[in-house]
Amino acid sequence: MSNSINNPATIAPPVESASLTHFDASGQAHMVDVGHKSSTHRIARASGTISMQPATFELIATGTAKKGDVLGVAKIAAIMAAKRTSDLIPLCHPLAITRVTVDFELGHNCVHCIAQVETVGQTGVEMEALTSVQVGLLTIYDMCKAVDRGMVMSDIKVLEKHGGKSGSWAVA
Repeated sequence: MSNSINNPATIAPPVESASLTHFDASGQAHMVDVGHKSSTHRIARASGTISMQPATFELIATGTAKKGDVLGVAKIAAIMAAKRTSDLIPLCHPLAITRVTVDFELGHNCVHCIAQVETVGQTGVEMEALTSVQVGLLTIYDMCKAVDRGMVMSDIKVLEKHGGKSGSWAVA
């Protein structure tokens, strides 16, 4: 399993002129004013993985977990999480999300989650996509923890974003 923290090639270089926008001139946290920004179609895709024991993977893959359809429930949780991100992350703007898609791919004793979130608005949806992925994976953990407490979530990251003044970006 690749971890972007240990693999600098997967991390985009910092922008020289970038500053931490959630802090004012005196260093106090604040919600960024996006009122002057133009509304544009904004898209973000994020992904993450949960790894598990082979027997746990088999329960998920065959749909035989005692709590039911693990991936179906995780998909609904991931969609709900995207919609509730501003309730969880203190300085996120509440957004009128126009679309959320969540897909799960089965790997070797792991499940990959890919979420795409879209809006037409004045700020991006990267946090919504990341929250969607993480809650989807947490739901898998919750539904299967009785048989495998050692599951590991990893490699949570933004894959790409589009829209807004800064344009498009994708992981290197």
